[in-house]
Amino acid sequence: MKIERAIISGGGTGGHIFPAIAIADEIKKRNPDAEILFVGAEGKMEMEKVPEAGYKIKGLQIVGLKRKIALSNFALPFKIIKSLLKARRIIKDFKPQVVIGVGGYASGPTLKMSTLLKIPSMVQEQNSFPGKTNKILAKSVQKICVAYDGLEKFFPAEKISITGNPTRQNMIQIDGKKEEAIEHFGLDKNQKTILIIGGSLGARTINNSVYTKLEELKRKGLNVIWQSGKLYFKQLNEELEDKALKNIKLVQFIRRMDLAYAAADIVISRAGAISVSELCLVKKPTILVPSPNVAEDHQTKNALALVKKNAAVLVKDNKAVENLIEIALDLIINEEKCKELSESIAHLGKPNATADIVNEIEKII
Repeated sequence: MKIERAIISGGGTGGHIFPAIAIADEIKKRNPDAEILFVGAEGKMEMEKVPEAGYKIKGLQIVGLKRKIALSNFALPFKIIKSLLKARRIIKDFKPQVVIGVGGYASGPTLKMSTLLKIPSMVQEQNSFPGKTNKILAKSVQKICVAYDGLEKFFPAEKISITGNPTRQNMIQIDGKKEEAIEHFGLDKNQKTILIIGGSLGARTINNSVYTKLEELKRKGLNVIWQSGKLYFKQLNEELEDKALKNIKLVQFIRRMDLAYAAADIVISRAGAISVSELCLVKKPTILVPSPNVAEDHQTKNALALVKKNAAVLVKDNKAVENLIEIALDLIINEEKCKELSESIAHLGKPNATADIVNEIEKII
């Protein structure tokens, strides 16, 4: 079935936005004349990232409920009503054949209205433990695309399709790029490499874990590609200026993730759903440090889904400063364990996820 007009709604973090853009790109690849409209939350990063990717976006005045008592919570019901009415107007004006929700504040009002208007609708759930919005929406959408087994506990089994998470193909094409990667980052080709990633904003605990063990890392002579994130780069860069850390490359953001993955012998990462999906496809031995600051502790659940299959090592956030680098140093020299982790994580990768999701979209239309 040809897709001519589609709305994709959600955002808030890269973990929602980049899968949404990947789905849009696949729709456009199959249907070059298709019109795609994004619906996001005003003030959130999708309002910047989606236009950068070449798509139109409209914003809703929707926010989340603060867990602590806050004045903004009293305005929330009015913002929800306003967002529902605006979502309804957007849908009626645009007349989509299908509406896809990828999670995030905006997907709630948008899919609520699309299902009330009897428009074929789908949820794409990235995590192993779904958020409240998707649990509610699951009752009325036609299809739920998931990345993990066992979500029948939360969603109607007959609506579930295990597709995996959409990933950015340019990020995971790493074959034959090791030499280019070593040169790109200025690494020592005779040393093994640890890649440390904590998301675009950064991860305080992971950064502290590395900073406290810098001398040990320096002594070992290993290559380290350390993405500190936007919030921490300036201060760390100033503090590291006089430390003569030749093989430790501190960067704010990695634009060539394919080369970072190609260079890495092991990876240390948070356990966001899209990061985990990418790691499954690049097949690197991985240490996951789940963020404790996310709804429903879903990063720990994502990590455990891999740990149970011997596909990753888990280090709890509150133990990371003390143990993380020591565990990484032990792992990088344990070739047998690295091989075991690589083989196990490779079995979990779903390279055709984006295409499979668009196949499901075509079916519900």
